Parts: sequence; structure tokens; C-alpha cells
Amino acid sequence: MGTGPEPQTKQSVVQTRNDILRHQEMQEKSEKTISYSRLEVIGAGAWGTSLALTAARAGHPVRLWAREKEVVDSMSARRENKLFLPGVELPASIEATGDLRSAVTGAEALLIAAPTQHLRVLLEAVAGLAPEGIPLVVCAKGIERISGKLVTEVFCEAAPGFEPAILSGPSFAMDAALGLPTAVTIAARFDIAQRLQATLSHATFRPYASDDLIGVALGGAAKNVYAIACGIVDGMGLGESARAALLTRGFAELARLGLALGAKTETLMGLSGLGDLVLTATSPHSRNFRFGREIGRGRNIAELRAPGQPLVEGDETAAALVIRARAEKIELPVAEAVASVLDGSLPLDATIARLMSRPLKPE
Repeated sequence: MGTGPEPQTKQSVVQTRNDILRHQEMQEKSEKTISYSRLEVIGAGAWGTSLALTAARAGHPVRLWAREKEVVDSMSARRENKLFLPGVELPASIEATGDLRSAVTGAEALLIAAPTQHLRVLLEAVAGLAPEGIPLVVCAKGIERISGKLVTEVFCEAAPGFEPAILSGPSFAMDAALGLPTAVTIAARFDIAQRLQATLSHATFRPYASDDLIGVALGGAAKNVYAIACGIVDGMGLGESARAALLTRGFAELARLGLALGAKTETLMGLSGLGDLVLTATSPHSRNFRFGREIGRGRNIAELRAPGQPLVEGDETAAALVIRARAEKIELPVAEAVASVLDGSLPLDATIARLMSRPLKPE
């Protein structure tokens, strides 16, 4: 007959109690948090423009920087980003500019919404102009192809002296732009994450604060690769069961690598991990899923990469993700298969056969 809880059970109860107390403390602090009054957005693609709209709806004036003159002109004259977010009216509280120095002057925090492969150059330019020490919030999802580094690691090299932050989660730009309910994760030093949370939050946009930059960065990068895999399965007509299995095993890979890199389990299971993976790997509105589906249907990959085609971050990320995992001695069979398809070294039929013939083992 037992005499009471085992030591491990007692430890778990204590941990649970501490987690509850920490959550209550964070909630109390969050309710008292003062938002940033000047939050500017660098990068006026669909997502950057949507984030500017989010900040404006939360009651803040926003400067939105665009590299393309036609985008600045369209937003200034028509109050619409005709090129990247057509059909969505921009309020007067969003000021479009093509002058990077003007965009960052006086900012208390900056949202950097640039494609991952261009992030380093833009961060270096911003770091030379922005007030030192302010938070720079990376709003990109991917891994730098040349270095194999997460966007947060690129940040530390390109913008030392600034506070790193990252915003990610299951969010399509058009959904957020239209004011449809959206929830994301913002990771930074916790007091900064709470201020950013308070700054962007409004009736239809709910940010959750975190201090796990690694977990949020990895989730946003890896899910694009697994979305391509799920799209391939769909395009090949392999059925919903196959897609569900691939999605599940893809998440297991993401979690293995995340834990090896120091990410927190709750982050990987949350919005920026599992949540973003489910959205991106199941929706026909996902560029990565559509890209994979076209490959599965037999479309030539070179055609899908032609100028004028939509940016597909997973295409750039797949090989880098595999290299990073190998450096950590972590196996990613699904990601490796996607990378092999994308570089042309493995035909589709052989890819499926390779995955299905792996040694049997416990889940």
C-alpha cells in the first residue's frame, strides 16, 4: 500500500504551482504595461502592410517604409498597397515613406518585415540609423540559406546593441489586414515582449508574450518545409491519411530539433510551432502548400521559381534546415526528403518509397 506521492510527483506539483504563480504574476504585470507610442514598420510587403494596419487599429500612428517607389506612391495617393495588399484601405494614421532614415527616426520600436534571405542586409542598414538599444522585431520566417542561422541568430550578428524580438504565429497577411481574428506570439526579453504585446493588441489581433526566441524562430522556419511536404502529398493524390501522418511526423522532427537547440516545449506546442504548422501545411491559401501541391502534380520546379512567382520561404529553407539539424546530430527524414526533391536529387516516387521503407521503430 502506498505511503504518499513519489518524489517526482511532488516535484511536478511544485512545478505546476510555480507555473501558475508565474502566470498570475505575468498577467498582473501585463495589465499594467505601457505600450510603445511610436512603432514603425520596415518593409511594405503584404505582411508588413498588414502589421502597420494592426498597429494603426490599436491606436498608434505608424510610418511604413517601402523600398519600391510605386508602393510608396500607391499608399500615399490611393491609400492602398496595390502591389502587395490590393483591395485593403489604409487609414490616414499610416504614413508611407521611401526614406529609411525618416522611417526609423524617433521610433521606440521597429517591426522588420523583410524576407529572410534579405534580412541581414536590411538589419545592418536599420542598425546604422535607428536609436540604439530599441527593440527590433523580426517578422520573417525562415533560415538564412548561406549560413544556416535562424533569424534571431542573424539579428545578433547584424544588429548588436539592439534588443532582439520576433513575431510569428498562424497568420495570413490578408486575414489580419481584413480584421479577422488572429493570434501570434511575440518573443523577446519578457518586459519588452509585454510592451510589444500591449502595443499591438486590439479586438481582433491577440499577441501572446514569450521569452523563447529560439523556439519561435525555429517554428516559423521549419513549418514552411513541412507545408511543402504536405502539399506534395496532396498534389500526388496520396490521401488525407498520408497527409495527416506526414504532418504529425514533421512536427515530431521540428520538436526534436527545437529541444536540441534549447527551445521550450510549450513554445513548440503553441501558436508559433504547432499552430503555424497546422495552418501552413493544410490551407490552400498557403504559398508553401500550393508550391508543394504543384510539384506533386508534376509541375516543373524551375517554372515555379521563375521571376514573378510568389516567394516561397520553404524552398529557401529546406536545405539549410537539414544542414543545421545534421550539425546538431538530429535526423529529419521528412525535411531531408523535401530538400532532395527541391534540389532534383530524388524523384517524387522514390521519395515516398524512401520514407515508407525506413526501419520500423516505436513512436
